[in-house]
Formats: sequence, structure tokens, C-alpha cells
Amino acid sequence: MKQPPRPPRPQSATRAFARASGAPAGDATARRGQAPRFERPDAFAAARREDSPGGEPIIREDEMDNELGVKKIGVVGCGVIGMSWTAYFLAKGFSVRATDPNPAAEARTREYVDNAWPLLERMGAAPGGKDRLFFSTDLIEAMDGVDFVQENGPERIDLKRTLFRDIANAIEPRVIVASSSSGIPVSDFQGASVHPERIVLGHPFNPPHVLPLVEVAGGKLTSPDVVDATVRFYARIGKKPVRMNREMKGHIANRIQAAVMREVLYLLAQDVASVEDLDIAIAHGPGMRWAILGQFLNADQGGGEGGIRHMMEHLGPAMEGWWADLGRNEHIAAEDIGLMERGVAKILERHDRAAIASARDSVLAQILQAKAAEDRLPY
Repeated sequence: MKQPPRPPRPQSATRAFARASGAPAGDATARRGQAPRFERPDAFAAARREDSPGGEPIIREDEMDNELGVKKIGVVGCGVIGMSWTAYFLAKGFSVRATDPNPAAEARTREYVDNAWPLLERMGAAPGGKDRLFFSTDLIEAMDGVDFVQENGPERIDLKRTLFRDIANAIEPRVIVASSSSGIPVSDFQGASVHPERIVLGHPFNPPHVLPLVEVAGGKLTSPDVVDATVRFYARIGKKPVRMNREMKGHIANRIQAAVMREVLYLLAQDVASVEDLDIAIAHGPGMRWAILGQFLNADQGGGEGGIRHMMEHLGPAMEGWWADLGRNEHIAAEDIGLMERGVAKILERHDRAAIASARDSVLAQILQAKAAEDRLPY
């Protein structure tokens, strides 16, 4: 059936996005890509590239099919998250049509992809992936012909309402639009869209081109079938999606992170330990276990043969005492930021920030490889 003509092009989205980004709207040069290739959901564990030292998956021609028919992905917003998503989608064999109101974003995005590519190649990136990136500062032009959209705009409800309205006017009605919103529920911004049932949360963990987690949730107007299809799509391209039963501010992982940040900031303010020692306590203690198992299974392991029940009955009373003594700060004061900044600066006197990020991503990739090779782990 022939689709009805699209509504007249709105004028507010690019300008609003540009104001939030501190950049002017404008035209951009474009580079068009080639046909994509696709990966199956079990390829990470099953299909191995023999010449890859990490044993990572190789994308095969017979694995292009997916229920959503996705070949071209639109990426709206090219900040850190948007650039990382772009790199990931390209590595998975898709053509990516990216947009950002800042004309400088194209060069930054291509540079980011170039820097990420050696690691992605070790993880099994599709050949020629970087050539499939198209960029435009024009939202309508960039979204032409896309089959799936990953939105990464600023964390502002007013802007997201406008942005999602205008994205919907630029794409076909069948296309799902997933938001990388760090904490705003989909219900808060989907109502202005002509197809709110196609809008869903697809919140990644930074950096998306390395970390597998994606939190998926529907808003009040989202079709349950869309949520199901989004979960399956992310799983098919190598992500580890979790479906939220209901919306909450901050979703899941960011709420956990916020709770940890609240306590380490309290411990820092109370001069219990330095920034570096607090980081070491996490990175060389619970953080290492969290990379393998979640909180509940780690607690179950801690309970021995009695499992999580024994753990909680044995340590529960002591834990309740710790809870009562946790920091209660509800605001981040300027002096708190100063304490953190000075502590981090001492670490960066000895180590380069970019080198730390590169080393972090390399170690994360090795952890993912090790987990994929260990079939006794539950997830």
C-alpha cells in the first residue's frame, strides 16, 4: 500500500536541538555507504573468526535477515553516546545515517569511529564498515530511508518532546525509535509524536560500542509488540537487553550507579579515604565480581550451601545497621565536586585520561571474550 505523504517539514527541531547543543543548524557534506551485513544473536558464542586472536564472531552473509528488516539505522545526536552507537552499528554491518546540528560533529564522529575501529576489528567488525557512514546536519535528510532510529539528544524533556515529534515526521510509520535517555521515562516525551506506539527506551551503558547492556522499556503509549521486537533486535546484534517491567526515573543501572556515587561521595566528604583509594576499593573488590555476576547471585555465592537465604539471615541485621548509617545527601554541593575533581587530578598527574579510556575498553573486551567462552555462567 502506498504510504500517505509526509507532513510538511517542521522548522523547530533542528533549531531547538542546535540551541541545546550550542551549535548552529546547517548543511553538511555526505558520504553514502554500501549494503550491510548482519549478525545472529548467538553469533558471539557460536560463530568464531579463526584468524581473530580474541576468537570474536564474524558476520556471515546468511545472517542478514532480521524480523524488523533493518539495514539502515538513523543515529540522532552525535555526542559521546551517539558516536559510540554509530561505531557499534557500523561494526555490525549496518549503514548508519547520523545527524547532529553541530557541523563539527561529523569530523568528531568519524574520528571517534576511527579510534574505536581497531578494538572493534578485534571484536569481529564487518569489513568496510566505516565506509557506510552518512552524516547530515539536516534531520529530514539524515532520516531518509532508515529502518530503525537510535536517539541520543540532550537530557531535556522539552527538547525530547520536540525532537521525537520531528523524528516521527521524518520517518516511515513502521520504524521504531529507541531513546538512549539516561533517566527520563519514555512516557514523559512520547505524547507529541504522531506514532507514540513506536517509541521505546533503548538505554545503553557507556561506551555502547563495547558494553553489551541495553535497558528496554515502553512508555504508556508504547505497543508491547514494539518492546518485544526491540528486545529481540538488540539481542540479535550482540547486545544484552533487559526488559523493564515498568518505567522508573534513571531506569535500572543508573539508579544503582547513583546509589554507589552517593555513598562514595559521602565517604569522601567524611574523609574516610581518598578518591583513589575509594576507586581502588570498588575496582579491585566488588567491581570485579559485578563484572561476572550480579548482586543477587554474588550474594547467593556468599551464602555457601545455604545460598542467598543464609547470606541475608546471617548478615542481614548487620547490613540494616550499615543502611542506617549510609549518607543521606540529596544534593551535590560545589565543595563535593571540588573534592572529587582534586582527587581525580592527582591520578591524572600520573596517567593520561585518553590512555586510561583505551586501556579500560581493551580490558572490557577481554572480559567479554572470557565470559563468552565460559558456558557455566548463567548470563
